[in-house]
Parts: sequence; structure tokens; C-alpha cells
Amino acid sequence: MLNGMYTDRERCVRAVQSKDARFDGWFFTAVLTTGIYCRPSCPVVAPKPENMVFHASAAACQQAGFRACKRCRPDTSPGSPEWNRRADLVARAMRLIADGVVDREGVPGLAGRLGYSTRQVERQLLAELGAGPLALARAQRAQTARLLVESTQLSMADVAFAAGFASVRTFNDTVREVFALSPTELRARVPKRNDTTAAALRTLPVPLPALPPHTPTPRTPPPGTTETPGAPIVTPAPATLHLRLPFRAPLNPDNLFGHLAATAVPGVEEWRDGAYRRTLRLPYGHGIVGLAPRPDHIACRLTLSDLRDLTVAISRCRRMLDLDADPVAVDDQLRTDPLLAPLVDKAPGRRVPRTVDEAEFAVRAVLGQQVSTAAARTHAARLVTAHGDPVDDPEGGLTHLFPTPEALAGVDPGSLAMPGTRRTTFTSLVEQLADGRLRLGVECDWEETRARLLALPGFGPWTVDVIAMRALGDPDAFLPTDLGVRRAAQQLGLPSTPAALTARAAGWRPWRAYAVQYLWATDSHPINFLPA
Repeated sequence: MLNGMYTDRERCVRAVQSKDARFDGWFFTAVLTTGIYCRPSCPVVAPKPENMVFHASAAACQQAGFRACKRCRPDTSPGSPEWNRRADLVARAMRLIADGVVDREGVPGLAGRLGYSTRQVERQLLAELGAGPLALARAQRAQTARLLVESTQLSMADVAFAAGFASVRTFNDTVREVFALSPTELRARVPKRNDTTAAALRTLPVPLPALPPHTPTPRTPPPGTTETPGAPIVTPAPATLHLRLPFRAPLNPDNLFGHLAATAVPGVEEWRDGAYRRTLRLPYGHGIVGLAPRPDHIACRLTLSDLRDLTVAISRCRRMLDLDADPVAVDDQLRTDPLLAPLVDKAPGRRVPRTVDEAEFAVRAVLGQQVSTAAARTHAARLVTAHGDPVDDPEGGLTHLFPTPEALAGVDPGSLAMPGTRRTTFTSLVEQLADGRLRLGVECDWEETRARLLALPGFGPWTVDVIAMRALGDPDAFLPTDLGVRRAAQQLGLPSTPAALTARAAGWRPWRAYAVQYLWATDSHPINFLPA
């Protein structure tokens, strides 16, 4: 499916008339007669085709003067799978916007990370999405604001600050324009929802009791913005939020949570009370997140030291769990291979377990070279204890943030319990990450980054592709030399030599990373099973 689907009017009309939730996030339907925009699966009676117009983003709908539907809440749709499938300028820009770069660094910061001029970035986003970076970031701020208004008892000034608005006035105006309700009216609607409405709004955050009072702390506005006189925005106290993270069905949680739990680094990650928990290093502070699979959503309990990190934390958790994937498209492609089809039919909807921190995963990939999962966890835990930043976790056993590349660059190689060649690999990686010669963020071009990694000592195809798969997010990364993959291929009657298997896997493109998940699932390793 192409991202330009919204230009295929006939297909869009069919999707709306069938209320197919698979297309939520792919495009948005604006209704000329009502002035609202909806997700394709909106439960209301479908409008007449002649009254529908289609846009690629919520921001484009808002720029065209439409307001969000109060029934289907299009702002809470899963994100478009395109931004995790592609590595071109638009896709990388969208990943950075989701990570809050525009709010923190402005459009010049976004363009600088991408290596293009602001004019080029704006032109390409407008051409494909009908909205520029500022409008896209504004739509994201509106969504975050609604989340906080409806799921906390924070003051509206605190909500405005946490959502990234430069002033309370701008916050109020944007909420009214996007949702046709004031922030106070949005909050007043929450207790009135009945069971039928709640069922239709599966992504509604769970309301929380009022947060404890706190002492306001002044903050610095985002680049290029000014505060509105008389309406200062202050820093809220640390808060815990309960959220529902939506996804496109089906989702098989076994390998997703099984992999994260089986490889968890003590102190940074744990499986507790049916949830995967970990610490998060974020732009303004740190957080602790608990993620638990549910039939129609991922339950998310998020504690943040600074609420300005809410949007970023949600984005990174969604990315780690691959929640914006299109599992139907992936599985349909893999089913075309008769030897893979039975694996897909047995447990459809496998996701690729990813990461919340690309540099962290690269370091852990090196620590895991040619050793068992348990040994890799032990190596990582020692580094965490010695060089990680301590955090307080009253609810569990999390103790540290994973060390930064800068902290690891100062590690004495002689203190590492590993062969000399791997020490060289480790020190080369962390030094280049620390001084900026190597970047592994969401803005990276996948092929260029692969080449940079391959140039490092001790980096072979397996290490590079596992980083490409789980850190960079390349859905077509493939591991033909992996022992588990080769063993599974042999059991299924697929070619088991790397060259022959790579040739056979050409028919699985562009979803070979998902094929790896299905192949790994033939083994009895703990990574393939949801923990008890």
C-alpha cells in the first residue's frame, strides 16, 4: 500500500463505508457538510461520497478548517505505518516530529538533523502530507493536551506547559479550534461517557485522581516562541499516568514481550505483575514505564519526572512495541511463501521488538556478540551498576538509567570481562557515539548508517543487521547467518545456507525482519513466550 492512498478516492470511500479499522492512521476523512474529520472506522453513519474529502494527516484536516470528531477521536488513531517502513526524508522527519524535535529545537533543528534546508523539509512535507512541520507538531501538541485534560486533574496551565504550548492563550485557542470545545468542556465530558461510548473510544485514557499539589517552577519556552503576559506556564510535579496505547489488530504479544523480558538488563528492565517495566532517559528528565498486553490495547503506566516528556515517552514506547505496524500487510506478504504460511496462520500479528534508545541497543548488541543471553545481561548489568544514573522506583526493582555513551567512553577497557577484540569493538562504538561521529537516532538513513557501522572494528553483518532491525527500525533487515534463523529454515525445508536463504527471502521483502520473528518462534527459547 502506498502512502498516497488518500489520493485514491475510490479506495478511501470503500474503506470508510466498510468502517475498516485497518486504515485508521493511513488517511483521514473530512466531511464537507459537518466540518469534522474522522478516522475511517468512525462508528457513525458514513457520509455520502460526494461530501467526503481525504487528507493524509490530522494536521492537514485542521489546516483546512475541519475539527476532530468527538465520537471516533481521530487524533488517537495509530500512527501511519509508512513512517516506520521508509527511510526517506519525509519518513525520517515524521519520526523526529513524533519525538518532539520541533517543540524542543524548532524547524531549523529538525532540518539540521536531517541535513536539509528548512525550505526543502517544509516543501516535501507539504507535498506529501498537506501540512508543514509546524502544523504537524501543533496537531501533536493538541493530541497530548487532550490526553492530559481527560486523564489527569492537572491545572490547565500545567497541561499547556506539558503539551509544549508557549502560552495558555495559545493552548486554549488551539484546543477550541481542533476539538470545538474549550479545555474545561473537554474535561467535563469525561465522567459522562456511558459504556457504549467507551467501547467505541477504545483509546480513551483512564482518568486519574487529582495529582498532589506542588511548587511551580518557571520554565524556558520553546525556540522561537514567547509567553503570553499574565499567563505564565510552570513545571508540574512528577506524575503517573495510566494510558491505553492503540494498535492495529492482530497483535501477538508472545515474542514481543517475551523478547523484552528474556533479555532484560537487571536494574534497567524487569517483568513484574504481568507487565514489562523499564527506565527511560528523556530530553527533560527520566521516566519509568510499565507496559502490559491487553486484547485491544497496550496498558501503559507512565511515571515522568517532567511532564514535558509525555509525548516523547509515548512515541518511544510505541516504537519499541512496533504498535504502528500494519500486520495484515506484513502477514499477507509472508503467506505467499507456502513454507512460511503455516507459521503466520498459527500466530499472526507478530511484531519486531525494538528499543527506546538506539545507542543503548547498539552497546548491548556488542555485549551480546557470541555469548548467551544470560551472559549478555550480566555484562550489561555490571556497566549499569558502575556507570548508570540511579533512579528511585518505589514500585519495583528498577535502579538505574542505562549509561550514556559519554559515560561509557570513560570506561577502562581492562575492566571489561570480555576478549580483547570485543573490548576494541566496544570502545570504538562508544567513542564514536559520544563524540557524534556516529548517530543512531530516528533521523538516520538506514543504508548510510549500516555502512558506518560496518566500518567499525568487530562489526560484521549479523551485528549491523540486528541493530538495523531493532534499533533503526528497518522492517526489511535480515539475519541469514543467525543460528536460530538457520536452524528454523532447515526444519521448515527452506534453504539453510546464508546465500541461498537470502535469495529465497527476496520474496518476503520488504518485511524480512518480521519473517525473522516467525522463524525464531519455532524455537523453545524464552524470547518466544509471554512470561508467566
